[in-house]
Amino acid sequence: MSGSQPWDDVDFYFTSHLAPEDDALRAAVRENEAAGLPDISITATQGKFLQLLAQVQGARTVLEIGTLGGYSTIWLARALPADGRLISLEYSARHAEVATRNLARAGLDRIAEVRVGPALESLPKLADENPAPFDLVFIDADKSNNPHYVEWALRLTRTGSLIVVDNVVRGGRVADAANTEPDVVGTRAAIELIAAHPRLSGTAVQTVGAKGYDGFALARVLD
Repeated sequence: MSGSQPWDDVDFYFTSHLAPEDDALRAAVRENEAAGLPDISITATQGKFLQLLAQVQGARTVLEIGTLGGYSTIWLARALPADGRLISLEYSARHAEVATRNLARAGLDRIAEVRVGPALESLPKLADENPAPFDLVFIDADKSNNPHYVEWALRLTRTGSLIVVDNVVRGGRVADAANTEPDVVGTRAAIELIAAHPRLSGTAVQTVGAKGYDGFALARVLD
């Protein structure tokens, strides 16, 4: 690990002991790289964290907004029972095709479904299906629309459901009130929505690791 930052070494240590990747996860990483997908998937330890959240929640249904190549989808789907259901929304048809292959290779294609199109178009269609409330929602898509995704998550969940919003630190820019970049404005709006909404109790945690300086917000849906 010579030349790496201390947090890279620590992430490597934690991953090797607590979240080792199996053949399906390693194959997903290779497939994503071969397809030229951006290197923005969550880390293995973050995937294990999401999996544990879903398991502690006793989740049977998960909604993911932002699939990329399906790496996080695999971790989440593995937390579900055999009759569980995960729906993942992905803007890019090419990314969705890669993710679908990765999920099939992992033996999760009967549990996890990838739907293609802009999430703000897919979400109303999903709501029209009147699905059972989702126990956990993982939001990891275009950051400018984060507040809209949180609002939709509220409509599609129940009391006690969890909503996780990834990448909320934005390199520290989220705390700069003068910053008007769309990803920052959208993330701040989501944080402030969580803070003000009477049906949400939330927090945010800053992190450092193989993906650098970042963080996530976690909110529980109240009665």
